[in-house]
Amino acid sequence: MYIGIDLGSTNIKAALYDGEMKLVSRKSFPVSYIREQGFVEFDAKEYVNNLIKLLSEILKENKIESVNEMAFTGQAESLVVVGNDGNPLMNAISWMDERSVEECAELTKLFSKEECESITGQQAVLPTWPATKILWLKKNKREVYDNAKTYMLLKDYVIFALTGKKVSDMSIATFSFYFDIYKKCYWKKMLDAIGIGEDKLPVLCEPCTVAGVLKADIAKMLGLSGETKINVGTLDHFAGMIGTGNIGEGKITLSTGTVMAMATFSKEPCDDIRGIAMHYGFLPDTHIMLPVAESGGVSLEWFKNSCLKDVSFKDIDAEAEKRRGNELLFLPYIVGTNSPEFDSRATGVFWGLRGEHDAYDMALAVMEGVGFLLKKNLLYIKKNGTDAKAIIATGGGSKSALWCQLQADITDIPIMVPKEKEAACLGAAIIAAVSDGKIKSYKEAAESIEFEKVYNPLKDKKLDGKFEKFNALYEFSCALKDGGDINEQN
Repeated sequence: MYIGIDLGSTNIKAALYDGEMKLVSRKSFPVSYIREQGFVEFDAKEYVNNLIKLLSEILKENKIESVNEMAFTGQAESLVVVGNDGNPLMNAISWMDERSVEECAELTKLFSKEECESITGQQAVLPTWPATKILWLKKNKREVYDNAKTYMLLKDYVIFALTGKKVSDMSIATFSFYFDIYKKCYWKKMLDAIGIGEDKLPVLCEPCTVAGVLKADIAKMLGLSGETKINVGTLDHFAGMIGTGNIGEGKITLSTGTVMAMATFSKEPCDDIRGIAMHYGFLPDTHIMLPVAESGGVSLEWFKNSCLKDVSFKDIDAEAEKRRGNELLFLPYIVGTNSPEFDSRATGVFWGLRGEHDAYDMALAVMEGVGFLLKKNLLYIKKNGTDAKAIIATGGGSKSALWCQLQADITDIPIMVPKEKEAACLGAAIIAAVSDGKIKSYKEAAESIEFEKVYNPLKDKKLDGKFEKFNALYEFSCALKDGGDINEQN
């Protein structure tokens, strides 16, 4: 038996699989937050206790007394500060927390964009990164900073709580902003800037490797006999790649949830790639491009809640399908910054509205706009040496036949929808089974992945023309923000 665990931001998920990777049971538990004026925290010990309760329920309900291996995936950047006794000194700081804006500005002055990108693979200094939070603690919570024994990311802490081992897998360490993804070591210059040494951090290890065995007291609590190996696993997006059979160059795993993320292997060597988020991969000495558009699925959620609140997504699809071919355009820049531009000033735009249009025409334009944003990123990925032959769709967007077909038509790439919707949990379980020797390789696992639908692209010259207008509209809107002359732009 194998368990894949997804340490999510919204829910903790655990899924039990047999040796043939058939799902036996899956459960989830919501995560509670303490939110106040840009601060977003949660109780790390409670998080672990809830995970243990979740595992206990699954095991007892299914009368399981032995598990070969558990593997982890999930969120990356949330920070846990541990003291000498192994307990957290304060609540965990969520990746959603934005307290460190001033520290971002401070680090931006110390490190150029080019230097940060050439070492961390990241595009900007953001409050998301633990490095900025540690600097904030140094300036604002000195008692915590002075008494910190180890700074851990959430998955590191969970592994520590279950095994007593302080390790950090390099695919997760990528998101600390103090890890060199090319030299595979901590970035000393950044550590000096935030005032800590490597002795304050977990030992680095390759993703998808065993950290140790489940502590005897926790195993007893769960009713498990024998040793259960604990595998560090990898990032949720990467586990999703494994769970959808994307284990080599040429495929994109697309997750269209609130945000839209695209994960694909990069050609090696890749240290000259610029302008796109790069991460240490789940296989040794590989790297993965992971552009993220924050205005992905949230664009359609926003439009539905604002204009079609009482209409289901299924009914929106049915009506929007009838509007295909209209001239409406939508720029989906309604939240934060989006790859590939990282333009914090960009805003959402509806263009071409006329009296004959209704809310369903607009919903279609929103779906197309997110599709055009996907195509922009794919062209950027191609410019950096990776040409996608197939897109594997996951997340809420994959449930919409209309949206999947639009994405295929816009990108001219087949969209494949896997049967298993919880790809991250399945990917984590596959990691455990490969590590344990039950499955020979990730390639063998990939061959067994089943797909329920493939949307082949249909040539649509009108969509090609709209994509050109989409890009022109974005450039025009940028010129207006820069105070450009409208007549000159015309």
